[in-house]
Amino acid sequence: MLSRVSIEVPQGLTVGLGGPSGCGKSTLARVLSLLLRPLSGGVSLEGTAVTRWRQRAPRRLRTRVALLYQQPRTAVDPRLTLRQIISEPPAAAGRPAPSLVEELAAEVGLTGDLLTRRPHEVSDGQLQRACLARALTLEPKYLICDEMTTMLDASTQAHLVAVVRSYQARTGAGVLAISHDQVLLDRWADSAVSWPT
Repeated sequence: MLSRVSIEVPQGLTVGLGGPSGCGKSTLARVLSLLLRPLSGGVSLEGTAVTRWRQRAPRRLRTRVALLYQQPRTAVDPRLTLRQIISEPPAAAGRPAPSLVEELAAEVGLTGDLLTRRPHEVSDGQLQRACLARALTLEPKYLICDEMTTMLDASTQAHLVAVVRSYQARTGAGVLAISHDQVLLDRWADSAVSWPT
């Protein structure tokens, strides 16, 4: 259970949140991404108090925050191809954008042949690349990266962080980088918060 938690993610900056496994970082990520309603306290998004959660939250608020999960295989429909996974948010918003999907796929390092494959046919790193592309399709103002690099090799980790930084420089998005890897947070974040043990 989380208590007395206060965190602010300014636009254009990366805030690092460190702490050991099991201390509630992922729960906080779900609250901040409007997927989990807090028992008390509140969440404010660009000065607007959030009063409804999940699909009941207004679309204009829901689409301003994107969450990238630690384990990509639990975050996708295994029946879909990588192209369909990336296409999900704009299709659900009634704004299909095939050219954007192709552009983001290339940016995260996915080749055309990989886009026709399903999750069981690609590596964790390739699937996480698709999940990052999916998270960026609606151009969120805030991106929450919940241990997004934990299961990845060093080169893939560096590439995904570089993609997030490039997106942030282009859009001014605020980023919450959650990790138990303090070395990564020291390199990535503009400021860091250490979670109590």
